[in-house]
Amino acid sequence: MWGRPECILWKNTDVLRLSALSVTRRIVPLMFFTKKFWAIAMLCLATAGLRAWGHQANDSWLSFTVTNGAVTGQWDLNVQDLDTALGLDDNDDATISDDELQAHNNAILAFVLPHLHVITDGVEKQVRVTGHKLETHLNGVYVGLLFNLDNLASVPKNVQVTCDLFYDLNPKFLNRLSLDANGQQRTINLTSDAPTQTFELAQTNLTKQFFGFVREGVWHIWSGFDHILFLIALLLPSVLWRRENQWQPVGEFRRALINVLKVVTAFTVAHSITLSLATLGVVQLPSRLTESAIAASVVIAAANNIFPIFTRREWMVAFGFGLIHGFGFASGLSDMGVTRENLAVTVLGFNLGVEAGQLAIVSAFLPIAYALRSSWLYPRIVLAGGSCAIVLVAAVWLVERAFNLKLMPF
Repeated sequence: MWGRPECILWKNTDVLRLSALSVTRRIVPLMFFTKKFWAIAMLCLATAGLRAWGHQANDSWLSFTVTNGAVTGQWDLNVQDLDTALGLDDNDDATISDDELQAHNNAILAFVLPHLHVITDGVEKQVRVTGHKLETHLNGVYVGLLFNLDNLASVPKNVQVTCDLFYDLNPKFLNRLSLDANGQQRTINLTSDAPTQTFELAQTNLTKQFFGFVREGVWHIWSGFDHILFLIALLLPSVLWRRENQWQPVGEFRRALINVLKVVTAFTVAHSITLSLATLGVVQLPSRLTESAIAASVVIAAANNIFPIFTRREWMVAFGFGLIHGFGFASGLSDMGVTRENLAVTVLGFNLGVEAGQLAIVSAFLPIAYALRSSWLYPRIVLAGGSCAIVLVAAVWLVERAFNLKLMPF
């Protein structure tokens, strides 16, 4: 049961799952430098049917709120993840209906609740489900289980949460945890290696909270393949310069470093602006539009390496599209449930984490690229071939996001 019988009211809850598409693969010719190749490649991409991989969101969202001695919470579970584990689609019509969700009430609760343990002041408490609702995150539709903790005599001094849901099926699964108490919000990702987190409620540790959001920022950039590919597409020509329609290696490391600093600085300034504006609620864009625009920015940035338009002005591309990527960063931040009370600490910490993640990528990329810049391998294989691969991957992302499809597992 989802709590009281009257709570079992599913309205407009049909969750459509993408049916499998037939596999039609094309052999991509190795003609990296001709416009004809790009016309053929994009036509094939638009018309060829690719197999839709079974999608898992790879995360759940678990939030706790401590107010006047009561602990309440919500646990958002992706419907498709539950279907993968329990087989909710009884009639095998690629759609999870109201009746199917209700028919599996007890099975869902019996499956997920044993994976959640909450201890307050050293005593384990029962998690009592009181209702449910539907939530939409970037990864799809989620069932939100509403719950509270029984038998709380007073305001707890500490709360320990252990959640190991789906780790046996997917070791990379993340149970994203947030706790709101005393006007402060703390967030952390519970992983298969670290499924337990203890919160000291009597302490208001802004420093710990700040570094928690720094960690989230680093994780966001490292787990965001589209942001990484965009950055790499901009960095690839940083050790070269364009002369007489040919890529030539730069003579000094200093020049390559200056090129990189221009790109990274422009990208940082731009996404910091829109991240702050979006988090403050000044400017909001639909998630689907933002994610589609990010995919398009990756396509354009990589294509510019093959048919250069913005030569010696890559920083302008970084700034322009960095504004769009800032909205993407803000979407990830907003899913953590940021409150006004911790807004400054949250945005600053998260943004610094994003920058630290970027600098780690740059530090690993630049020395290797500089060492290879003078060889025939770099302009023909690394720059041209790598950019072609990025364009094709990002173009699939663009189709996925624009038409709400799932063609790739990442």
